[in-house]
Amino acid sequence: MIYVFILIVGLIAGTLGGIVGTGTSIMLLPVLAYSFGPKQAVPIMAIAAIMANLARIMAWWRDVDWRAVIVYSVPGIPAAALGAGTLLVLPSGFVDIAIGVFFILMIPFRRWMHAHQFTLPLWSLAIVGAGMGYLTGIVASTGPMTVPIFVSYGLIRGPLLGTEAASSLAVYISKAITFQRLDALPPDVIFKGLIAGSSLFAGAFIAKRVVLRLDAMAFHILIEGLMLIAGLSMIWGAFQG
Repeated sequence: MIYVFILIVGLIAGTLGGIVGTGTSIMLLPVLAYSFGPKQAVPIMAIAAIMANLARIMAWWRDVDWRAVIVYSVPGIPAAALGAGTLLVLPSGFVDIAIGVFFILMIPFRRWMHAHQFTLPLWSLAIVGAGMGYLTGIVASTGPMTVPIFVSYGLIRGPLLGTEAASSLAVYISKAITFQRLDALPPDVIFKGLIAGSSLFAGAFIAKRVVLRLDAMAFHILIEGLMLIAGLSMIWGAFQG
């Protein structure tokens, strides 16, 4: 029954995450931690996230901005490996609070950038990729941070979802390889990650039908709502831990 519950939550998380480009870890990780323990939850989520991002790439293949993916991923891949390697020795509660506050502050900052028609240049994605790659190696997900960054670069809806997924996929693969080398990915963890990831995979294709019907304003409101929820949940989780 626990796997049935994970699949149901995963399908919902995959659909919602497929609409706004992130949020799957926020919904699914607590369920994985409760079911298998916090130590296994992060590597399981890493496997599931690979499948979720792969599905989004397949769903939006023609819209992916591959230049942005390359600029972001080249520094992000080694940074993710470095972050995953320091995961066990870093005070995660402090990191969660800092990222949570950042999520919330990004909401008015995004609105300021939009009001002033400010966009990020292509080269800046390399700096962002290094920072986000390292943080992704430490925490379960930095999607609520990367999605607004790609929006600020000028992407929305299909191009945003496909490009963010392709960039994140490279980072998560690097993270998973590092976990494997640290013996944190035994066969049973991989199996559990594939089960959880299968529901996320299906949800991404359900989400595509919804995204195609959303206007730009509704899409931005959904992203900001998710950022607020993500920020508050990370701060709450840090104090509870």
